[in-house]
Amino acid sequence: MANDLALITLQEPLSPQSEAYRTLRINLQYASLDEALDTLLVTSVGPDEGKTTSLANLAVTLAQAEQRVIVVDCDLRRPQVHQLFGLPNDRGLTTAILDEQALQAPSLQHTGIENLRVLTSGPLPQRPADLLGSRRMATLIETLKEQADMVLFDAPPVMSATDAAMLATQVDAVLLVVSAGQTRREDSLLAIERLQKVKARIIGALLQNAPAIKASGY
Repeated sequence: MANDLALITLQEPLSPQSEAYRTLRINLQYASLDEALDTLLVTSVGPDEGKTTSLANLAVTLAQAEQRVIVVDCDLRRPQVHQLFGLPNDRGLTTAILDEQALQAPSLQHTGIENLRVLTSGPLPQRPADLLGSRRMATLIETLKEQADMVLFDAPPVMSATDAAMLATQVDAVLLVVSAGQTRREDSLLAIERLQKVKARIIGALLQNAPAIKASGY
C-alpha cells in the first residue's frame, strides 16, 4: 500500500504542493520539445533533501497525465522507493543486472496507480557503483525505455557517492533536488560541477521545503 503521507499528489491532489508537481511535469514536457526526454535521473546534493519523495510525486503526476511511467530505485545504499509505494524488495534492479533472464524481463511491480510501475532496488550489493556503471545496466535502461514513455531513476546524492554522476551519463537529463534552509550553496555548486564534468544535461533544480506564501485567492 502506497504511503499517502509522502505521496501528497494522491492524498491532496488540489493542494499547492500537488499543483507544483503538475507545473514541474509541464515544464519537463516543454523541455522535451527540442531534445528527447525519455529517461530522467533525480538526485540531490546531499542526503535527506527529499529527492525520493519528489521523484515519487512527479511519477504520480506523469501517470495521471496518461503517460506510461517506470520508477527505478538506483539508490543501492539507502533505497526508499519500495517503502513509499508499499512494495516488497526481494527482487529488483540488482536481480535484473545479475541474472540474464531477469535482465530480459525485469521484475516490474504494479503500484495500484494506473500507468505507474516500479523496479525496486532489490538486494543491496557490496559495490553499487560497479553495477550501475556496467554494460548490463545500459542494457536494462534500453529494455525499460521500450516499456514506458518516461523512466525515472532515483540516485544517491551527488556529494555522497559517485553513483549519480555515473548514471547521469546514461540518461537524457538530470533533475537536482535542493532543500531550502538545508542545502549549502557551496555544496550545490560542487554538485553541479561534478555533473558537468561528466557532461550531464542538468535540466533544472527542484526546491523542496520552501516556506509557504500565504495569500488569498489564487
